[in-house]
Amino acid sequence: MRVKSSNNCNPDLHKAGTDMVPPTDVQIVTSDGNTIAAHSSVLSSASPVLERMIDRARKGWNTDSTIRILGVPSDAVIAFVQLLYSSRTVPLSTREIVDVLDQHCLQLLAMSHKYRVPSLKRSCEEAVAVQLTAENAVDVLKLAKLCDAPRLYQRCVQLVAKDFLAVQESDGWKFVQRHDMMLELEILQFLEDRDERKKRWKQQREAQKVYQELSEAMNCLHHIFADGCSEMREPCTQFDSCQGLKLLMQHFATCDKKLARGGGCLRCKRMWQIFRLHSSTCNESKSCKVPFCSHFKMKTQAEKLDKTWRLLAKKVATAKVMSSLANRKRPEEVDQSWAKYMKRK
Repeated sequence: MRVKSSNNCNPDLHKAGTDMVPPTDVQIVTSDGNTIAAHSSVLSSASPVLERMIDRARKGWNTDSTIRILGVPSDAVIAFVQLLYSSRTVPLSTREIVDVLDQHCLQLLAMSHKYRVPSLKRSCEEAVAVQLTAENAVDVLKLAKLCDAPRLYQRCVQLVAKDFLAVQESDGWKFVQRHDMMLELEILQFLEDRDERKKRWKQQREAQKVYQELSEAMNCLHHIFADGCSEMREPCTQFDSCQGLKLLMQHFATCDKKLARGGGCLRCKRMWQIFRLHSSTCNESKSCKVPFCSHFKMKTQAEKLDKTWRLLAKKVATAKVMSSLANRKRPEEVDQSWAKYMKRK
């Protein structure tokens, strides 16, 4: 591959016509008038688009076929052809490839998309992503849309969302505001959707925390009545909520209002709901020692539960399972515990 330049600023990239390399048979003309001599076999095997361009140029048996790669500087075209050769005849070192990509990554991304060179396109996307800043994020985002590069597009919108104040000061954003209303709306819609997702995630985390607390209360009930944890003076070391739950049950047992008409006692209502929720998540048939468990199970069979309560019971049961899995010892921890026990023996 040779470069002919009107100002002689481009060096020879590959010497053709030697004993090892056949003579070039294609001329690539760039926007600024430079001509690059190349081999049709290399270009055709690397790009189906270039292959069709060469075939059309050769109509009429023209042996010195000429194709045009326009719209980008000749240095970027030289780099593009050089990378096409790199995978075939003249392999470049990793450092040389990185240098070429860093210098012409935007133009190379556009050309690799236009001329359908997928491997080079992926490398260009990675090189462009490394150079992303708040100043060029909007410009690169537009290029990513034109070049059908979804991963690079996602990186751009994430950077825009992360540092939108700085992006608003960039020339790219100001240009979009003046000339591309659709892209401006698209970016603003993404920001709004991101805020909505954050709100939903926050609500889900808060709800999951409530389910986890209710799950702990269910386990604590079983701990109190099945394991016999009834000591009130010393705090329980197994459950943080044990002491508070025992105080709530003590109030429930002595309260005169309970569930009387006119509202009754709110603390008693809360305890009553905890008993009811326990029965909805309890898998024991008649052997459960928690009060009112069988009562609520019989009532559940007679009356159909509403959807909200069934969903709550399902969420709490799921939280119980996840908590038990999280607290389960890993095999190596079991082995260590067994080793310590045998050492004491």
